[in-house]
Amino acid sequence: MKVIVLGAGVVGVTTAWYLGEAGHEVVVVERQPAAGLETSFANGGQVSPCHAEPWANPSTPLKALKWLGRDDAPLVFRWRRRDPALWAWTARFLRNCTPGRTRINTDRTLRVALYSRACLQQLRAETGIDYDQKTLGILHIYRNSREFAHAVNAAALMTAFGLRRQVKTPDEAVTIEPALNDVRSTLAGAIFTPDDESGDAHKFTQRLAARGAARGIRFQYDTLVRGLETEAGRVIAVATSRGRLRADAVVVALGSWSPVLTRQLGLSLPIYPAKGYSATLPVGPEGRAPQVSITDDEHKMVYSRLGARLRCAGTAELAGWNGDLTERAQLIVRRARALFPGAGDFAQAELWTGLRPVTPDSVPILGPTRIEGLFLNTGHGTLGWTMSCGSGRILADILSGRAPDIDMTGLGLDRFGRCG
Repeated sequence: MKVIVLGAGVVGVTTAWYLGEAGHEVVVVERQPAAGLETSFANGGQVSPCHAEPWANPSTPLKALKWLGRDDAPLVFRWRRRDPALWAWTARFLRNCTPGRTRINTDRTLRVALYSRACLQQLRAETGIDYDQKTLGILHIYRNSREFAHAVNAAALMTAFGLRRQVKTPDEAVTIEPALNDVRSTLAGAIFTPDDESGDAHKFTQRLAARGAARGIRFQYDTLVRGLETEAGRVIAVATSRGRLRADAVVVALGSWSPVLTRQLGLSLPIYPAKGYSATLPVGPEGRAPQVSITDDEHKMVYSRLGARLRCAGTAELAGWNGDLTERAQLIVRRARALFPGAGDFAQAELWTGLRPVTPDSVPILGPTRIEGLFLNTGHGTLGWTMSCGSGRILADILSGRAPDIDMTGLGLDRFGRCG
C-alpha cells in the first residue's frame, strides 16, 4: 500500500517509520526543509506518562480565572470576538473539567502514553539511536503546600493506573537533584517519577528520519500541501506545491494545522493551538545545571538536560495560529534563572516558540475518519514527544489490518460526535 504521511514532526516521522517497518511504500510530505523543525524543534524534552493529567480537570477553571489579565500567567487566553474556534473549543474543554470526565480522559491518555514509552524504549534498543536521552526520571516540585497536598492525592490516583509516583520531602528532592539546593527553603515537597525519561525530540526526529530514508522512506521537503483529492468518498491523492501525489491512504500528522486541512473535506477537528515557549542555553562549567528533568508546578515550567545544553520550556498561550515569538519567551529565561541561577549562560539562551495541538479532553485523535483511506494522528497537545512512538505504531497497525496492542476505545474522532 502507498501511504502518504503529512507532516515530518516527531509524530509524522514515527508514523512513517512504523509504516515502513510494516512493508508499506511511504512518502512523507513536509513544508519545512528538514524534519522536526516546528513543534518538535525545541519542546520541553520530557517523555512523561506519569505527568499526563489532562489540562481539563476540576481545578483548571478557577486557576484560569485567577490568571486572567496576567501576562506572566502560566496559561493565557487571548480572547477575540472573531475567533469561533477558541470559543467552541473552550465550551468543550469546560465540559471535560468534571471529576468523572477527568478520570476517563486520564485513562485514555495514559493508555497511549505508557504504550508509547515502551515503544520508544524498544525502538532505542533495536536501533541504538542516540538523542541525548536520560533515564533518570522526572522530579515534579511544589512550593505551595495546598498544591502539593493536591498532588499527593493525585499521585494515589495515578498509582491506581499502574504508575510509580513517589512523594518526596524537600530534602529528598535536593538529594535526587542537588541543583535545587539554592531553592531548598522554598519547596513544600516533590513527586518523583523514576520511570519517566527525557531527551531531544528534534535530534530524535532527524536521526529517525535519516534511518527511515536509508530504508526506503521518501521524504519530500519544502513541499506545501494544497489539499486532498477524493473520489466516491475515498481519498485518492494529495495536491501539493510540487504536484499531485497518488495515495492508497493518507495520514494527517500536521499538529495544529490538521484542522485547517481537514476542514476542506467537511471534517471539523476539535483542535486548538496552544503556543509554548522555550529557551535553550549552554550549561556552565561549574556543573550547577540539573541532570534530572524537573517540572516546576507553580510556573508550569519544565527543565531537561540535553547533553551540554539545558532546555527550559513552558507556559501556554491560546492566541490562534500565531507563531510570533513574543516577550513571554523572556519570561521563560527569568523563571529559569530564578530556579537555577548558576545553570549556565543565560545571555546565550536560544529562544523558540511552537504551536501545540490541544484537544478539549487532552486525548489525541488516532485512527480512521468517515472518508475512506484518510487517517488521523494528531491532537497530542503537550505530550507529542511522549506519545509519538506509540501513536505511530498504532496507525501502522490499523493501516496494516492488525489490531493495535492497546484498547482504542475513546481515542478516535468519533468520541466528539458530529464533527463532519
